[in-house]
Amino acid sequence: MAAPLALLAMLVELAVGYPAWLATRIGHPVTWMGRLIGWLDTRLNDPAADGEARRRAGLIALVLLLLIVGASAFLLEIALPMLPFGLFFTALAASTLIAQRSLYSHVAAVAEALESGALEDARNAVSQIVGRDTTELDEAGIARAAIESLAENFSDGVVSPVIWLGLAGLTGGALYKAVNTADSMIGHRSARYADFGRASALLDDVVNLPGARLSGLLLVGAASMAKEASPKEAWNTMRRDAAKHASPNAGYPEAAMAGALGVALGGPRTYAGSRNDGPWLGDGRRTATATDIRAALRLSPVPTAC
Repeated sequence: MAAPLALLAMLVELAVGYPAWLATRIGHPVTWMGRLIGWLDTRLNDPAADGEARRRAGLIALVLLLLIVGASAFLLEIALPMLPFGLFFTALAASTLIAQRSLYSHVAAVAEALESGALEDARNAVSQIVGRDTTELDEAGIARAAIESLAENFSDGVVSPVIWLGLAGLTGGALYKAVNTADSMIGHRSARYADFGRASALLDDVVNLPGARLSGLLLVGAASMAKEASPKEAWNTMRRDAAKHASPNAGYPEAAMAGALGVALGGPRTYAGSRNDGPWLGDGRRTATATDIRAALRLSPVPTAC
């Protein structure tokens, strides 16, 4: 039943997404997970503790998060099928773990701002989907950031949750999303989270291994059906450059996207005022534009007609 659930959840999310009025009234399952992670962070992450103690506390926080999220999802997975049209209601719950529509709308907003010449609006739009500093980005930097985010989140927000829904049902999908949310909140290497978030970051790397590689392959396949893209370059660039990325996973979809579009992604960027001289993925041009963002959206199997 898990595979049909994953497919139906994708179709439900593609058709209706998560209504804004519902998010306003009750929030979103991912924001609920975020609040729990924030509470665990406040309670367990002691800045005065040494590194070993903080790593241990981070592991405890991760286990508690998975127990609470997993138990909640498991209860829903048992209860919802008892209702009339139970599979549909289960798929409705599962659809909240997929982000096709929101991914498209956030990236398209960046392209729309660039197309209208509103550079500051484009910086604000791209700041909603990337963690780097965006205040000094020029048009090319904004466009590259949007394309990179599209590629990475195609894996994290669409392909990986669908894989885990298909393998382990609603519970598996919810557990994946909990790990991924924890990594985004506490998995980075800042002074506060380098130790406390270590377990979350490592587990996120593991659970994203299959999705990242499949995402890269899907982008190569999509490039074979797009006039403006090169499947050969997508494949060659992914094989050559994916391992250059600091993440063991994000390099696969990003390098495939770079090769497909003939642009270079990655490179130097700034986080919290600190410059990071990351490697370039792809040997194409670095002058990306809104046109390249549109091409990336057509290339990615996301709902471009939303």
